[in-house]
Amino acid sequence: MYCYNLLTIQSVTLLKFMSQTIANSSNSLSDSFSRADWQRGYQSLRTEQAYSIDRIDGELPLELEGTLFRNGPGLLDINGQAYGHPFDGDGMICSISFHQGKAHFANSFVKTPEFIAEQQAGKILYRGVFGTQKPIWWQNFLDLKLKNIANTNVIYHGKKLLALWEASRPYRLDPATLETIGVEDFDGALRPGQAFTAHPRLDPETGDLWGFGVEAGPKSTITIYKLDASGKLTTSCQHKVPGFCFLHDFAYTPNYRIFLQNPVEFNPLPFVLGMRSAGACIGMKPNTPTKILLFDRTGKLTTLETEAGFVFHHCNAFEQDDEIVLDSICYADYPKLDPGSDFLDVDFDRVVPGALYRFKIDPKTGAVSRSILVKRSCEFPAINPKHVGRAYRYAYMGAIPKAEGNAPLQAILKLDIETGNQTIHNFAPRGFIGEPVFIPRPNSVREDDGWIAVVVFDAAFDRSDVVILDAAKIEAEPVATLHLKHHIPYGLHGSFTPQVWLNS
Repeated sequence: MYCYNLLTIQSVTLLKFMSQTIANSSNSLSDSFSRADWQRGYQSLRTEQAYSIDRIDGELPLELEGTLFRNGPGLLDINGQAYGHPFDGDGMICSISFHQGKAHFANSFVKTPEFIAEQQAGKILYRGVFGTQKPIWWQNFLDLKLKNIANTNVIYHGKKLLALWEASRPYRLDPATLETIGVEDFDGALRPGQAFTAHPRLDPETGDLWGFGVEAGPKSTITIYKLDASGKLTTSCQHKVPGFCFLHDFAYTPNYRIFLQNPVEFNPLPFVLGMRSAGACIGMKPNTPTKILLFDRTGKLTTLETEAGFVFHHCNAFEQDDEIVLDSICYADYPKLDPGSDFLDVDFDRVVPGALYRFKIDPKTGAVSRSILVKRSCEFPAINPKHVGRAYRYAYMGAIPKAEGNAPLQAILKLDIETGNQTIHNFAPRGFIGEPVFIPRPNSVREDDGWIAVVVFDAAFDRSDVVILDAAKIEAEPVATLHLKHHIPYGLHGSFTPQVWLNS
């Protein structure tokens, strides 16, 4: 699915990372997987459930108190009529609550009007961004309406649980029951259809939650939002940027909001005529650099350039002397979606993997340099949330179990940025992972004092496990493995809150 940004590696970086050591988990570090195993994780989960998790290997720490929320496509078809791409699937929120050494699971679909309409009709009624079309081609002609699938992220902030999708407003849910309450407009601060972020960043010192929305076109408008600790939304700044902006994520420091404007263009004609989905109409612009967009605290925009590449996710950013340090997962190309292609038949050998890179940016001189941090194919970077926008030492991410090439994510990789050491916890050959979430231990001082929580699809038993790893020693046996009664389709993003709702 993804493509890799093959960048020039500075000789000093090579020397440093030639000394990296890989510490393997107790599992065999197999580099093989079964395509049939991987594909089974993309089956719909049609039921909504709530139950205590009784089957636990290991022991849940008593200090682990709170709720892990996850979001992702839960329904991938309507009555056997498959969506054109898994990312077009209907959003399903999962909650895993931890209290006094016990755990509870619940899940619920986000009941958008579009979700309800399709369930009642028993067929696809809406086009999707990534590949879903109505069954008869002429039904897509001049139909520009996209349904809000609310399937990308979920956060609890300002006493509100919000399901996020970056092309429209969020949906609010009851955190105890996961019942859908409705569209959240923050007391009218967001107008109907206004884009809101799927990737907010929480300032650990102020408690402010920062996000953005994009209205893309020949000139794109970027709006930066701030949600204070009470949940009040204000617009920090709004700026028009030349060119089409495909921005899924951004990075945050106390003084900057940082975007990498991917060098892509959008040809709307096939979409308007109903011939292709919107995602299939995007492509990389040849011989065009990536732009670095720096918004300072006043909203002033500084635009710099670096070599061409494509970025979905940023790991972290911080300020160091006169420079901004930005760590991001980079690819060489936009993963263009061919009309009629089947995502499940992707040839991993032909898809060049992504990698973690470090950019050093001088806003005054415009100088930009970069070096590789992790060459192994990786995605979904995570850090201790106390270090968002600040200097940090440890990064965690999903990775493939082999050192080269590409494959599904089946391992958690921990990077010690200071030493270059990488450690791996491997779930291959039959375990497939999603995004890791770092949960700090209460009152912790050390940066890696906490747990990594990750949902793992176990193809051997056709179910998903919630695995808790010691963030300081991820190569060790899991602290606890919580066996669910069913699978969860591969998700996208999630978050943790120390709040527990005991009536959930």
